[in-house]
Amino acid sequence: MTTTPPISLSRTPLRRIMLLWAAGGVALGTILASGMTGHAQAISSHDTRAPVSFDAGSIDFDDRANRVVLTGGVIVNQAGLTVRSSRMLANYTDAGSVEVQRITANGGVVVTRGNERASGDVAVYDFNRRIISMAGNVALRRGTDTLNGGRLVIDLNTGLSTIDGRASGGTDAPGTTRSGGRVTGTFSVPQD
Repeated sequence: MTTTPPISLSRTPLRRIMLLWAAGGVALGTILASGMTGHAQAISSHDTRAPVSFDAGSIDFDDRANRVVLTGGVIVNQAGLTVRSSRMLANYTDAGSVEVQRITANGGVVVTRGNERASGDVAVYDFNRRIISMAGNVALRRGTDTLNGGRLVIDLNTGLSTIDGRASGGTDAPGTTRSGGRVTGTFSVPQD
């Protein structure tokens, strides 16, 4: 009797199909998100070098750490882009004039520009990298078009937005299950 050697998935067509399917899923998510490029385009089309204005119930400066803590219905505006949350931390440099480097917002974060709206639990706006990252219960809306997921990254350099199902962007631990973990959306279709 001859025994068949164990099948190695790394060398089978099934493995290649699984990898292509996984890559296709990521690509589809990116395509769907970029299909809403008009949504992200509105956010990404603003001038990231424009001055930033702050409005809050309370502002505390920590000059030693070069940071400002803003609380109480915080609103930040920059060239038509608005970020709202209950609390923000703004990191800055001070070489003769204050330059905001990064804003970290939490507590019902909403980013709007024009008719586009992105919301989530936490957001980081990195001015140097020109990237806005949002995590936790993320929703991207424009008109009746919607995308929902765990994490949204808006690259202001390229105008590309990417949504994935996990808030952390990592992988699940073996043997654990997650609720949802998928990107969902609804898009309008032409009406005759």
